[in-house]
Amino acid sequence: MDHSSTPAPHAARYRTPQELTDFVPTLDAAPTDRGLLKLIVRRPALGEREVLAVGRLDPAYGLEGDSWLSRGSTRSADGRAHPDMQLNVMSHRMVAFLAQDPALEPLAGDQLYLDLDLSEGNLPAGSQLAFGDPDAPGAVIEVTEQPHTGCAKFVARFGPDAMRFVNGRVGRPRRLRGLNARVVLAGQIHTGDLVTVRRPS
Repeated sequence: MDHSSTPAPHAARYRTPQELTDFVPTLDAAPTDRGLLKLIVRRPALGEREVLAVGRLDPAYGLEGDSWLSRGSTRSADGRAHPDMQLNVMSHRMVAFLAQDPALEPLAGDQLYLDLDLSEGNLPAGSQLAFGDPDAPGAVIEVTEQPHTGCAKFVARFGPDAMRFVNGRVGRPRRLRGLNARVVLAGQIHTGDLVTVRRPS
């Protein structure tokens, strides 16, 4: 079969603007200081997704086995991978609501999905997220200033209303499309890890 002609999977029914608005209180109830790592997704090649129980993070390459380093970035002057866009992090509450099926959640294209308030107010740039034991974390990442806004694939999979919502006046300050981060302490992460917030002083 020619996979290039096979339609990409998408949510069976796109969420309506009213459903999205009604879901905001659930999003706002996410924990602010200690959350959970709900999903780890590796992108070994364009269009490919691998859900991991355990992943390894490193400042040199981001998530081990992910294509961040090789895919480059239009936001870098030389076209190489942008160091402040190593990891895309998204609210698991948001993606689960949009996907409506756990098997479709990885299609959002992010590597880490957290049950945590990712808003600009809660996680200003420079905030760090420690995975596992807060006193001896398995790995630490840092929120960067690079915005994460999504692409046409997000629209195809979750609908134009979802894209407008996550990037609109409600979604943008809450970072409902997600945030960009970089690895500052190498180590292993596990699905179900505690995620502890360290805000810049």
